Amino acid sequence: METIQILVLAFVQGLTEFLPISSSGHLVLTPLLFGYELQSLAFDVAVHLGTLAAVVFYFRREIARMLVAVLDSLRTRRFDDPDARLGWMIVLATLPVVVLGLPLKSVLEWLREDDQLIALVIAGTTIGFGLLLWWADWRGRRARDEYGLGWGDALVIGLLQAVAIIPGTSRSGITITAGLLLGLTRQAASRFSFLLAIPTILMAGGLETLELVQTAEPVDWSGLVLGAMVSYLVAYLTIRFFLSFIERISMLPFALYRFLLGGVILGLLYL
Repeated sequence: METIQILVLAFVQGLTEFLPISSSGHLVLTPLLFGYELQSLAFDVAVHLGTLAAVVFYFRREIARMLVAVLDSLRTRRFDDPDARLGWMIVLATLPVVVLGLPLKSVLEWLREDDQLIALVIAGTTIGFGLLLWWADWRGRRARDEYGLGWGDALVIGLLQAVAIIPGTSRSGITITAGLLLGLTRQAASRFSFLLAIPTILMAGGLETLELVQTAEPVDWSGLVLGAMVSYLVAYLTIRFFLSFIERISMLPFALYRFLLGGVILGLLYL
């Protein structure tokens, strides 16, 4: 991969992983738009590790508190600590991805074999789930934070997260949408979505790393390090500014962007 391609794709990954606009969709569309070859599996692993490092570093204090509280809840068998409860909600919301991830991954691999089909799927999911995001933001009560989530709430968010393996859906977008529909504030829905990304990206990265080891494809280590560093920096800044402004700007700009992007894709396909 050329340096400019590494920088573009790493920037796209870092920017879109935590915004409700679909990182997977953009990573598929960007090479098609610029005429790049589809990035290697090794590069996918590197940029996902970069975004993982960014979200872990941003939430490092919350993660430390949750880990201590969860371990203490196992010892005392009490779950009334808010940090322990939140930690267990993240565990529960991760389970659907564990169960459904591999079957849905085979669907993704089938879609990626046909450029026109996957572009059409991305257009449909981009527009459809963008509309759902806008409706959830408009209708949501926005009355509670992430610590108020119950077992059923976490399971619903987790089930919808599993759908996000389909390009264009957006993992962060669908989980934020679910949070808003369940009455969370915009910031609380976003924070839970970002925390939920940690085990999800970790598992996806682990599976991709295993595939990479088995294929034994050649690795450009300097390119991977550059991609990981750029995706880390962009992802960290994205999380920071998104959480600072989201209560004031609403989800409407992201929904409008999704409508525009989906329309552009359809136009390129059929005009």
